[in-house]
Amino acid sequence: MGSFFQAVRNAFRLPDLRKRILFTLFIIAVYRLGSHIPVPGVDLAAVRELAARAKAGGIYAMINLFSGGALTNFAVFALGIMPYITASIIMQLLTVVIPRLEQLQKEGEVGYRKIVQYTRYVTVVLALLQSSGLVVMAHQGQLLQGVAIVPDRYFKPGWIAFMVLVLTAGTALIMWLGELITQRGLGNGMSILIFVSVISSFPGEGSAILAQTGPVRSAFLLLLGLAIVFAVVLVEQGQRRVEVQYAKRIVGRRVYGGQRTYIPIKVNQAGVIPIIFAASLLYLPVLAATIVQWRPFTEFVNNYLSRGSGPLYILLYFVLVVFFTYFYTAITFNPVDVADQIKKYGGFIPGVRPGQPTAEYLEHILSRITLPGSLYLAAVAVLPYVFLGIWNIQRFPFGGTAVLIAVGVALETMKQLEAQLLMRHYEGFVK
Repeated sequence: MGSFFQAVRNAFRLPDLRKRILFTLFIIAVYRLGSHIPVPGVDLAAVRELAARAKAGGIYAMINLFSGGALTNFAVFALGIMPYITASIIMQLLTVVIPRLEQLQKEGEVGYRKIVQYTRYVTVVLALLQSSGLVVMAHQGQLLQGVAIVPDRYFKPGWIAFMVLVLTAGTALIMWLGELITQRGLGNGMSILIFVSVISSFPGEGSAILAQTGPVRSAFLLLLGLAIVFAVVLVEQGQRRVEVQYAKRIVGRRVYGGQRTYIPIKVNQAGVIPIIFAASLLYLPVLAATIVQWRPFTEFVNNYLSRGSGPLYILLYFVLVVFFTYFYTAITFNPVDVADQIKKYGGFIPGVRPGQPTAEYLEHILSRITLPGSLYLAAVAVLPYVFLGIWNIQRFPFGGTAVLIAVGVALETMKQLEAQLLMRHYEGFVK
C-alpha cells in the first residue's frame, strides 16, 4: 500500500503527468455536471419522482448504467455513450462483411482514422433515432415506471425537435470529451467516461441494498462483491501465451529476426460485448409485445421475459452470453489471418508447421480457452438476476456489466500510468 501512495506522489511530481491527471478530472467533472442538467421542456417534478423510484429493466437499465443515471434525470447526457458503443459494434461487424472497411482496417493509422470518422457519423444517426424514441416514450409515460416526463404543452413539433437536438448534441459532446481525454488525458477517454458512469451508481445502490436487506445481508453481499471483483481481476488478466519464434533474415548487412515472442490469447477475449448483445436481444420480445398487442404473446412476455428474476430469463441470458462470446471472439480473432502474418514475417510456432496447420492449432487453442471464458462471463452476467430472484434486490452493483467495465478500465488505466512512470525511471504501482 505504501508503494501505491508513493507512486501516486511520483505521478503528481511530474508536471506533464500531473497536467494529464488534472485535465482528466476536469473533463470528468464536466461530464458528471451534464448528467444532472435536465433537458428543456420536461416536468422537473416528474423527473425527481422518476429518479427517486426508477427501477429500470432491459435495455433502459443498460442505457441508464452507461449514462451514469442521466437517463432517470432525463438530462442532457441521457443517452450517455451508448450510441457510440452501438456504432462501434456495428462498424466492427461491418468490417467482416464489407471488403472496403476490412481494407481500411489493415491500412494502419490512416485507415483507423477513417473508420473512427464513419463511427462518429453512425453515432449521430443512432443518437437522433434513439432521442426521438426517448422523447415520445417520455411523453407517453412508457419510458420508466409509467411516469410522463414531457407534458402535453411541450409535446409539439418545435419542442420535440429541440429536445431531440439537445439529446443528440449531448451524445456528440460526450464523444468530444472522450477524445479530449484520449489526446490530453490518461488514455482511452470513452472507457474512462463509461467507468465514471458505472462507479457513480455504486453508492446509491449500496445504500438501497442496506435499507432493503439490513446490515447482516449487506455485509455478506459486500464480502461477496469483493470476492467477485478479485475473481474478475484474475480472469481478466489471464491469458494463454502462444510462443512464436522468428528465423534470422539477412537484408543487406543487417540481420533481422532470430527472436522469440508470444501471441497473448485472453481467457475473456470478447470483453463485455456479449452481455450487451444478449441484453439487447432479450429486450426485443418486450418491445415486440408493446407493438403487437397479441394477448397470449403479451402474457408470456410479461410472465417470463419482462422481469429478470424468472428462471427462463436467467437461463436464456446465460445461454445467449455463452453464444455471443464464441461469436464475437470468432469475429475479433481470426486464426487464418494470424497464421498468415506469422508466416509472412518468417515466424513459426515451435512444433507446428507454418500455414494451415498453424491456423488449426490456434483455432484449437481459441476454442478450448473460450469455453471457460464464456462460462465465467455468463455467470457474472446473471448474478444480479439471481439476487433479484432470491432477495428481490433490484440492482446488485457487483455483477454483470458494471463490475466488468469497472475492473477492465481500472486495470487499463493503471497500466498506462505504470508505463508513464517507468518511462521516467520511477517505480510503478505494482513492483
